[in-house]
Amino acid sequence: MGITTSKYYSWLLRTGQPNRHNGQIPRYFWILPHEREAILEYCRDKLEEGYRRLTYMMLDENIAAVSPSTTYRVLKGAGWLTRWSQPKTVSAGTDFQQPGRIHQHWHMDIYYVNFQATFLFLITVMDGYSRMILHHELQRSMKQYDVQLTLQRAVEKYPDARPVLISDNGKNLFAAPF
Repeated sequence: MGITTSKYYSWLLRTGQPNRHNGQIPRYFWILPHEREAILEYCRDKLEEGYRRLTYMMLDENIAAVSPSTTYRVLKGAGWLTRWSQPKTVSAGTDFQQPGRIHQHWHMDIYYVNFQATFLFLITVMDGYSRMILHHELQRSMKQYDVQLTLQRAVEKYPDARPVLISDNGKNLFAAPF
């Protein structure tokens, strides 16, 4: 017949049973349709309580004996929990306007670089529009003077630029005049 013996014997074991290809096989812990309806009916006007509290209230009132995760799945499946998962509006950073031209914003930051078991400090000045690194320096120590010197060298490379300097206000960047 061209089939393996194991396939033949597995077919023999399934004789008289319907094919359930990719079908869900009922589990003993699944809730029944009438239990699902009882949960939905009980929770219809009490959603402000939360699904965990509702689960224990249903246990106390002998409505349904289910776990909080089952209550959550039933309510989520009915679409009743979507109001809790609405994205929150965040006002932080909404007033920032992206630069519209080169040299409008310069970003400055300090990175710690581990080179041959020695920490070095990479100071960079980057254009906010083109994302091009305008100037960078690698220093062994980090002093305010080093930051000021790096910024001054970037200004010397682009003398006509009058950008707004943007940084994370770290203590080494805080005192840099510009």
